[in-house]
Amino acid sequence: MDGANHSVVSEFVFLGLTNSWETQLLLFVFCSVFYVASMMGNSLIVFTVISDPRLHSPMYFLLANLSFIDLGVSSVSSPKMIYDLFRKRKVFSFGGCIAQMFFIHVIGGVEMVLLIAMAFDRYVAICKPLHYLAIMNPRVCIFFLVAAWMIGFIHSMVQLAFVVNLPFCGPNVLDSFYCDLPRFIKLACTDTNRLEFMVTANSGFISVGSFFVLIISYIVIILTVQKHSSAGSSKAMSTLSAHITVVVLFFGPLIFFYTWPSPSTHLDKFLAIFDAVLTPVLNPIIYTFRNQEMKVAMRKVCRQLVNSRKI
Repeated sequence: MDGANHSVVSEFVFLGLTNSWETQLLLFVFCSVFYVASMMGNSLIVFTVISDPRLHSPMYFLLANLSFIDLGVSSVSSPKMIYDLFRKRKVFSFGGCIAQMFFIHVIGGVEMVLLIAMAFDRYVAICKPLHYLAIMNPRVCIFFLVAAWMIGFIHSMVQLAFVVNLPFCGPNVLDSFYCDLPRFIKLACTDTNRLEFMVTANSGFISVGSFFVLIISYIVIILTVQKHSSAGSSKAMSTLSAHITVVVLFFGPLIFFYTWPSPSTHLDKFLAIFDAVLTPVLNPIIYTFRNQEMKVAMRKVCRQLVNSRKI
């Protein structure tokens, strides 16, 4: 690219969500409340699992790590979005944009593997209960965690390796409130058809494939549970319904972002807000609302925190 004829893009301008002051105020209150609730709820789950010895089991180990990842989901784009709501010129540096996309895909890859690990944990607990502790031993749990971070890191690096050196000479306007890979690539001053296909293949196909693997695994578990009529089976179905809800909430927006051929801008932004703001706060609610053991432990931790402040 000839530097004399092209200006190198050093920052990107977001169009944001809306130009209406009333809508911006409503979004500011809405997103701020849910962001704080997400940070508090997921932090409480992590702290509860760590501090209560009765929760030192594979299921709660994976749940605590999922909540830790949801802290990252909440923080990677929501603070910037909230900060930009009342700014006339919403800008983000080139390096900041690359960093945001990197963490979005690392966190997304880690959460994808953790959800698969949680499905495997429920499969073993329900279908092979006598061998549960032998199969889901601490070494296997650590393996799942290390594998999740490695896959998330590799997935993100593969995405960005072909993007970071693209030539950007203008325009630099993104019709969004965060840096997302499909729109980012379209701004490059070169033919990006092959790169866009690679992004779809990497993120889209992996998302769809993982989603169907999870759904099929839960169908197998449900069919196994239906063969029993005990109270334990009822508890298992309650747990499974929570897992399936979280899977749908997580994969729904991802599949739309990376596989829909001509996405609607308004629907795209709505799902992006849902994914960045609502999903991280819904996960702790879904996983704890029907889990009596977790609710008792969280109430105990809250009482301990209140009593320690009084002292």
